[in-house]
Amino acid sequence: MPAPPGSPVARACRYLYRVPLLLVHVLVLLPLLLVSMLPPWAGIMLHGQRLEHRTVNAWSSGLMRIFGFRVRRQGRPLPGPTLFVANHVSWIDITALHSQRMMSFVAKQEIRGWPLVGWLAARGQTIFHKRGSQESLGGVLHEMLRRLRSGHSVGVFPEGRTRDGYEIGPFHARIFQAAVEAQVPVQPVALRYGSHGSAQPVVAFGANESFFANFLRLLGEPGRSADICFLEPISNQDVEGRRRIADLSRERIITAMKTS
Repeated sequence: MPAPPGSPVARACRYLYRVPLLLVHVLVLLPLLLVSMLPPWAGIMLHGQRLEHRTVNAWSSGLMRIFGFRVRRQGRPLPGPTLFVANHVSWIDITALHSQRMMSFVAKQEIRGWPLVGWLAARGQTIFHKRGSQESLGGVLHEMLRRLRSGHSVGVFPEGRTRDGYEIGPFHARIFQAAVEAQVPVQPVALRYGSHGSAQPVVAFGANESFFANFLRLLGEPGRSADICFLEPISNQDVEGRRRIADLSRERIITAMKTS
């Protein structure tokens, strides 16, 4: 009789095959990804997409599979410069989004110090923000505006922090100002882990759980679905004001979380 999925024996078995896969992914495939991001390779176009972007998508998809996530995309990400806004569950959110679409992220300054993920974030042109600093936020908004106007997409988590997985917090409106000024669309994205989002609390950071502890715990978790739902975009021409855009984005994500 096979061991139950949540048993220590089953978890140990998952570590036995996932850890070697993770090592190959990091030690062999990651250097190849970095090479693809260097000139002249980065600018090569494959099926209308830059080589570096396609390799980021592929590498991120592989990492999701190693952690046991079966990625299912609903809807399509907008082409061109877009502000993507999503609910925030855990560090895996960035990998999930990168598996579908290349974008720069706004992330807390502490991520710089996280093993592997911090280094990858810096290489991925992440815009780091020091929480509680208005000066830092001003610099973040300025950089977001510059990137959007230059044709790049940016991803943000407007809740500002992760929670326990049971709720979606209020969206901070100020982070939407860059999209308003750049006159680019905002596309909400609902991230659902497990059937109907049932695994949100499992994926989320536990009380006083560090990044490393969460990383190791998720590596041993049973396989489950990860739904990445690209929702109806919001145009500045149709919805006026950053507060209204923020509220409408949150409403659409909450509605998507309740659907199958």
